[in-house]
Amino acid sequence: MIQTPWGRLPVADAHVHFFSHRFFSSLAEQKGIAAAQIGPLLNWQLPPSDPAELADVWVPELDQHGVERVALIASVPGDAESVIAAVRRHPTRFYGYMMVNPVAPHALEQAKTALASGHIHAFCFFPAMHRYSIQDDRVAALLQLLAARPAALAFVHCGVLSVGVRKALGLPSPFDMKFSNPIDLHAVALQFPQLRFVLPHFGAGYFREALMLCDLCPNVYLDTSSSNSWMRYEEAHLDLRTVFRRALVVAGARRLLFGTDSSYFPRGWHAGIFDAQSKALYEIGVNEESARLILHDNLVGLLPESA
Repeated sequence: MIQTPWGRLPVADAHVHFFSHRFFSSLAEQKGIAAAQIGPLLNWQLPPSDPAELADVWVPELDQHGVERVALIASVPGDAESVIAAVRRHPTRFYGYMMVNPVAPHALEQAKTALASGHIHAFCFFPAMHRYSIQDDRVAALLQLLAARPAALAFVHCGVLSVGVRKALGLPSPFDMKFSNPIDLHAVALQFPQLRFVLPHFGAGYFREALMLCDLCPNVYLDTSSSNSWMRYEEAHLDLRTVFRRALVVAGARRLLFGTDSSYFPRGWHAGIFDAQSKALYEIGVNEESARLILHDNLVGLLPESA
């Protein structure tokens, strides 16, 4: 439980990056340096090589802040085993999300294997990062795997995509924003009405389009994560209160999922994001019932307990 403007409420975070040892090793390989050098370069703690031990680090961090559950995102393709290990270790605290690259070799086979573990609850698609259309047949094959499950999510990153760690290390980010419009997801969401789709960061700069998509597709949800600095791109001044107000009008409280975009240590869980979002919700008059939905119940209601 966390103390909020409405009193003490349970909190479940729908967006936390699990920066595993393999994640750091992947960056080091691209940078041409040893993995041990990455931590000092970023002023971050290098995680243990065993992802279950990293999960053990996250649990007391969440306990300290009063966070009940979080969705852990494997932040590079092929790192599903890291979040599987974390969820296996603490099945009542974590949900497992894996990044998929549908155009990579063996993507479908790897996804099937990960789902068979019983500890993966969502596939994360980054079309601009991996330069493919969300309407690609190879995406549909992965979505069919999710749709066959009683409870699973498809996380689709749209809008602006900036990976701060790559900038900090001087690594290129050859993303292609022509694949980043939420409108491209419209036909796909209609094709899989039984599957729930989640757009992080309110569409990350495509807020109008994200709202249009939510209005047309009742199986589309918005996650509220990060500082939402995309608001600076809007012609009319937007603040977090206005964003929440408009999202609530179109999507309703039952289709908003609170998230922080927390990732690395020593910063740990990003309590400042929670404070800002809960304050904005309270200031626009959201009642306790709706706050509980957004901050906890919606995510927990969408996903099952791990096997």
